[in-house]
Amino acid sequence: MALNADVVIVGGGHNGLVAATYLAKAGKSVLILEANEEIGGATASVRAFAEFDARLSRYSYLVALLPDQIVSDLGLNFETVPRKVSSYTPDLNGGGLYISRQWDQATQDSFASIPDGIADAQAWQTFYGEVADFAERIAPTMLQPLKSRTELKDLINLPDVWEYLIETPIAEVINQRFKSDLVKGVVLTDALIGTHASAQEIQANICFLYHLIGNGTGEWKVPNGGMGALVAELERVARAAGVQIRTNAKVVNIESDSESVTATLENGEKIVASQLLSNAAPQVLAKLRNKPVPTSLPGSQFKINILLKELPRLKSGIPPELAFAGTFHISEKYSQLEASYLESKAGHLPSCFPSEMYCHTLSDPSILSLELQAAGYQTLTLFGLHTPAELFDGDNEATKAAALNGFIAELDKYLVNPLSEIVARNSDGSPCIEAKTPLDLDQAISLPRGNIFHSDLTFPFNEVGDEARWGVETDDPRIFICGAGARRGGGVSGIPGHNAAMAVLGK
Repeated sequence: MALNADVVIVGGGHNGLVAATYLAKAGKSVLILEANEEIGGATASVRAFAEFDARLSRYSYLVALLPDQIVSDLGLNFETVPRKVSSYTPDLNGGGLYISRQWDQATQDSFASIPDGIADAQAWQTFYGEVADFAERIAPTMLQPLKSRTELKDLINLPDVWEYLIETPIAEVINQRFKSDLVKGVVLTDALIGTHASAQEIQANICFLYHLIGNGTGEWKVPNGGMGALVAELERVARAAGVQIRTNAKVVNIESDSESVTATLENGEKIVASQLLSNAAPQVLAKLRNKPVPTSLPGSQFKINILLKELPRLKSGIPPELAFAGTFHISEKYSQLEASYLESKAGHLPSCFPSEMYCHTLSDPSILSLELQAAGYQTLTLFGLHTPAELFDGDNEATKAAALNGFIAELDKYLVNPLSEIVARNSDGSPCIEAKTPLDLDQAISLPRGNIFHSDLTFPFNEVGDEARWGVETDDPRIFICGAGARRGGGVSGIPGHNAAMAVLGK
């Protein structure tokens, strides 16, 4: 059977587009098959509220893991905006902890205002200084063939940091270094976003690592124009390189032999290529190949997108332009996060509804029309923690409504006036608030059980007995994973896309 392309890519998410462009630039003919009407997957921007000209990044929001090398290699005209504020965490006693992106006097004074804060300020700078050294050394390896655990440990050459980041539960270093329950919680949140785990579990360490190593700095930035701007640029360079992209092309079966791989579409059409890359989750790929489906943790993120007429005012008195410019932590003390994990693991919604949020439009108002900008409108994006998929299995809509009310009520505890007084409303009076459960993410963009990382994150090295070169290989030499479920996948990174392309090219 004649080949339709050298390489066919199942799924038109950002990683698939990255892989396609690298391959096309290397002289390969590449065809992307996307099941939906639009490409982009979880990185697409949408007009979530039809009556308002605001294009929100519905499922993913910030960028840290996308290497500058990929932006340069592909010639992407894409910019990210640094955030002056790292985070703000209010306390119900009326105070709060403000942390600038770069340590300054305001941050020092804020630490000093909380119990045990002076000691924790010094511990914070020491701890994150060590993590920054580790990040700078490990980041370049993400675009290189996998090293073994021993090889990577020797290369990084920070044995004490390696021990607490890789070998022992993150809870140990947090409790050893810090005293304040609030400060401990701020540290722990980076180990939990997208992961249903306790601080006592190594899975939390892996999540923490990925949140802190991007580009060797770990800085999370706002994509100028929203995630849709990244997708548009990736599509532009892909098409310019000769990549063919077909939408409404759902693959329902994948088979291979010694000479080629065949992807069968929903309409019965067969697409034949020498090699196939899957931008879909490993679980989805397994089903398409009629193979056993691998297990992984369920998704645990409850996502809320909100359009406001103005920013909320806080009981603590901090200007909202500062509080919401970085990551705004809601009821995320260490004790609250651990208690919420245990409650959710036992089958209940968390009682304190821990979450975090930020305001994209304070850094990048371009996702709003000029009219909305002039009127002072803002967006808020909330991530609810410890809401695993199984909590929604019985009645997704009813549990969604309960969770939404719980998260908004928890936020309201810190506000002068309730959010309902400033939320934008449609002509029928309904609020411009959109909520997505893990089951919704599975249904809309095929994230298995809502897992935003596709499958469990893994450490970026080979264990003993694992001979994978790039971490994208499967049991079939003609089939590779180029999505977030690859080794060193997860997050908006393009890393597995790059690595899958290198594997195909025999690098």
